[in-house]
Amino acid sequence: MWRWLVDTILPTNRYNHSMQNTQQTSAFDVIVIGAGASGMVASIILARQKYRVLLLEKLPQIGAKLNATGGGKCNLANTLSNEEFMGHFGREGRFMSEALNAFDASKLREFFQEIGVETHVPDGRRVFPKTHSSTTVVQALESEMKRLDITLLCSQKVEKLLYQDGCIKGVVANKKEFYAPYVILSTGGLGYSNLGAQGDGYALVLDLGHTIKKPYPAMLPLFTKETWVAQCRADTIPKATLHVDLPKYKKVRFCGDLIFTSKGIRGPVVLDSAREITPLLDSYESVPLLVNLTQGLNEEQIYQALKQAHLQNPQNAISLHVATVLPISVATALCLHVGIEPDARWAKLSGEQRSALVKILAWTPLHVSGHEGFKNAMITRGGISLKEICPKTMQSKLISGLFLCGEVVDLDGPCGGFNLQWAFSSGYIAGHLGKQINF
Repeated sequence: MWRWLVDTILPTNRYNHSMQNTQQTSAFDVIVIGAGASGMVASIILARQKYRVLLLEKLPQIGAKLNATGGGKCNLANTLSNEEFMGHFGREGRFMSEALNAFDASKLREFFQEIGVETHVPDGRRVFPKTHSSTTVVQALESEMKRLDITLLCSQKVEKLLYQDGCIKGVVANKKEFYAPYVILSTGGLGYSNLGAQGDGYALVLDLGHTIKKPYPAMLPLFTKETWVAQCRADTIPKATLHVDLPKYKKVRFCGDLIFTSKGIRGPVVLDSAREITPLLDSYESVPLLVNLTQGLNEEQIYQALKQAHLQNPQNAISLHVATVLPISVATALCLHVGIEPDARWAKLSGEQRSALVKILAWTPLHVSGHEGFKNAMITRGGISLKEICPKTMQSKLISGLFLCGEVVDLDGPCGGFNLQWAFSSGYIAGHLGKQINF
């Protein structure tokens, strides 16, 4: 029976920052906080091991953020090797080694096939449900939880974690106490705040002594100081290359499609790079970028392309020559940006003007001045310190019986199924409560 509880008959007791030394009765073996990707998988894995599971969700429905993932298409994972996969998370990527060994993309696909979700890899790398609908994924997880008789309470805000002598004892939600010897915290971060993300998990573990690395919005559009971008918002630039023009970041580059907006830039290359850029705005009024918009052409190649366009059509305006390598709106805007009239002729340009034009086409300078914050951030950079979590089990090193998984911990990756795979994998390993997993 699928129990959508709206109340509980468990007794309430006074509580402080820890449990009182009174004997309590446990109604559940494990309490999972947060019915997102990691929380639902953890609950299913637990219930399959015959644990009595209580799943608490703050919102009226489950999987709200999962439903929004990838514009509703739900890029579940990708087919990179585990080593390559971890490399995309930067220095902290090795932390997920145990979780990936236990539940990598192939095992993830097997899991979803078991619960009725067929997946495929249409581009040879990214794993999607064949329906390309996140609704399919959420409904399948919900059906499996029903089948396993997991107790779910929605509209339940967890206010406190109960513990005693360094051991977890339960939680307080909506002013009622629930007891269990194990708690899995999978509340997510601050991304998509309009879907209920408020960083609840951070406050819960701070009381227990955990450290929170400052959260920043990641995977979101960025605002620029340059206003000319507004004239180009109808165009997408394929295979743009972007890097931060600061000494420590020159070797860090991102490649992907770029889209201009009325206030700045967006697109896959921007979403991937935002996780590196947003923390820098704490130290810089604006963050300088250099962007190659010409699919990797260097200055010499661009010069030759413009010269060839002139030889073929000497009467054409310079903006039309530039339009052989860029959309006309961008060509026009960049000509004006370096002080060249878009209808000028190549032959009439001075050497200095030609050099300035070629240079800005090879590496276009932009300055990130801000963003919309967590409202439109798909994920969070920062969270619970990995130093305080055991990577083999996802158990807290500070509080026995407390497990932490998904976006609430300090681990984030780029677009392409990285973050969902991490959520599923960490939920899977947390769901084993420290037991040995056969890889």
